[in-house]
Amino acid sequence: MDGDVAVGVKRGSDELNMYGSSPNSMTANGSDSKKQRLDESPPSRVLHIRKLPNEVSETEVIALGLPFGKVTNILMLKGKNQAFLELGTEEAAITMVNYYTAVTPQVRNTPVFIQYSNHKELKTDSALNQRAQAVLQAVSAVQDGSSPSSDPGVLDLAPPPSPVLRIIIDNMFYPVTLDVLQQIFSKFGTVMKIITFTKNNQFQALLQFSDPVNAQQAKLSLDGQNIYNSCCTLRIDFSKLVNLNVKYNNDKSRDYTRPDLPTGDGEATNKDHSLLGTPSGALASYSSGGSYSSSLSLSQGGGAISPLSAAAAAAAAAGRVALSGSGVSGVLLASNLNEEMVTPQSLFTLFGVYGDVQRVKILYNKKDSALIQLSDGNQAQLAMSHLNGQKVFGKVMRVTLSKHQTVALPREGLDDQLLTKDFSGSPLHRFKKPGSKNFQNIFPPSATLHLSNIRDGVGEDDLRLLFSNSGGTVKAFKFFQDRKMALIQMSSVEEAIQALMDLHNYDMGGNHHLKVSFSKSTI
Repeated sequence: MDGDVAVGVKRGSDELNMYGSSPNSMTANGSDSKKQRLDESPPSRVLHIRKLPNEVSETEVIALGLPFGKVTNILMLKGKNQAFLELGTEEAAITMVNYYTAVTPQVRNTPVFIQYSNHKELKTDSALNQRAQAVLQAVSAVQDGSSPSSDPGVLDLAPPPSPVLRIIIDNMFYPVTLDVLQQIFSKFGTVMKIITFTKNNQFQALLQFSDPVNAQQAKLSLDGQNIYNSCCTLRIDFSKLVNLNVKYNNDKSRDYTRPDLPTGDGEATNKDHSLLGTPSGALASYSSGGSYSSSLSLSQGGGAISPLSAAAAAAAAAGRVALSGSGVSGVLLASNLNEEMVTPQSLFTLFGVYGDVQRVKILYNKKDSALIQLSDGNQAQLAMSHLNGQKVFGKVMRVTLSKHQTVALPREGLDDQLLTKDFSGSPLHRFKKPGSKNFQNIFPPSATLHLSNIRDGVGEDDLRLLFSNSGGTVKAFKFFQDRKMALIQMSSVEEAIQALMDLHNYDMGGNHHLKVSFSKSTI
């Protein structure tokens, strides 16, 4: 077993005295003073999870962290209905806390509470908890894309055979649509294609991720889960196919890498689904702005994963919701910006990592806020999930869905401060070309940047100097074999974000413009 993964019982209970008050003495949200104290904890890759239901399993707790990165340790305090979860990096933990700030985390249909721990790492005695050790080893192997060297009797996971999953929905009392599946599964990676069909009187789907490891993470976390309370159970296997051939974009099939595909003959929605009605017991998650807010409540035995409200799902099934972006507005509101530094161009470049930005408007009367219009709601949600809570120009940026459907351009001559810019004709859109490799390389902000289109003759020292001049410290650098691409690691995610905004499309001469994106690799 890898040396960086350890599981079990913490040595000595004195390390837990900071959480010494009895769980029974807390209110639902903890007492005010306790809550305030916990909220002030600085970010840590160790997260403290409270109010877990009785008899919760290690797998269910690990599943909370799985979509956000490598889980390296877990400590269950079953007597206190609490757990500690250690992620591989602080960035992964910050992304997880930011996500669950907007979306209430649920285990077995019960809301749980997640905050940063005062511990920077978990020191555990793995010999005392072999079951948890086996679970975490299996999960770690999935995340590394390798096979665990565990006992044959414990979870045996071969390397993922395919990026394509075959999904069967059991007990389908209520409609499940292609958009519902896309929202559930996209938490685990980039969903590229989906085909839905009925076979043997059962609703089935084939869903293709950009990476087989994402498919295995999704299968591990979602197999056996219910989409709505006590019904619509997901049964997930790997498909023998390794690539899906989608001919039409409609309510039965979708290729997210090819928005130009025709709708074909499938425009008529499957009316049978709409006759199923609306589930009254579903965990509705419909934000007041009239847009869907994604909520993932992983739970077994009666729990539900509810990415859309039941009414919205039924409407989508009946064809009453626009297919593009699941009915979500493509406009985002970014607030708490550094108004001295931020420009429409810098926001275009940053948000352009996750979608094709059409227009940016910095608000005239509130210059620390801006509206950003992307091509569709899928791109807007992707950008929001990755950028909300990131530090940009020294301030923590907040990103939410806007109630606006478009960003209006000012009348000619009225925008003397150049606060609004139209980028609809920009040659820098990353996702305009159908089937582009950029669809497969969408990653959260990270300290390591991927550089491409490097001009011949440009060396490591040149690039180190260029990125140091953007106000950061270069910690590491590595050329790819062809020297046209490289990885460069800054000292923080914030520095990497600033470098990307400053240097993406930097003119290196000779018609070579540097391409910069976030990387999933480290040097």
